[in-house]
Amino acid sequence: MWLSPRPQKSLKDCRITVIGTGDIGTTFAKRARAFEPTNIIGVNRSGKSHESVYDKVLPVSELDSVLPQTELLAMCIPATPETQNILSRERFALLPEGAYIINVGRGSAIDEEALADNLERGHIAGAALDVYQKEPLPKESRLWKMKNLVITPHVAGNMTLPYTKDKNVAMFLEDLRNFAAGKPLRYIVDKKLGY
Repeated sequence: MWLSPRPQKSLKDCRITVIGTGDIGTTFAKRARAFEPTNIIGVNRSGKSHESVYDKVLPVSELDSVLPQTELLAMCIPATPETQNILSRERFALLPEGAYIINVGRGSAIDEEALADNLERGHIAGAALDVYQKEPLPKESRLWKMKNLVITPHVAGNMTLPYTKDKNVAMFLEDLRNFAAGKPLRYIVDKKLGY
């Protein structure tokens, strides 16, 4: 027997915002572009990206201005002091009723109590989380009771794990050659920024 259908939202003509335009966010945006969304807005620290998949890229300081037009919010950001609870209770209120949220970045980026409240009352139509403030997600978390939430155990990246491992080795080897040749390194982690 089939279960009653759940509400769905097509990516066709959808207004998508991607917070975090690094490798993960940009890969998501490229795949989402195939479904013909109205637009894909990128949001990052600098407000710049060399990727053409975004219709526009805004700095985080302008996040509040784009949330009211966002139907699907994809969060692909690292854990830094600046990203802690970036999706706060106040920002949930800026999202339009019926918006969807995906978080594959870091759980610290979302106020989980505010998410539960917004899912419960239907302001947020649905969410998919692969990361949480505390992992594994505690048994007592209200999120387990949400019918409009998909919960996965921080495994979204496992689908491309062989690719990721190969890419990491290729990046290391490229910078090893750069280092040996006295050239600038391409893949440097800025410890102050956290990524």
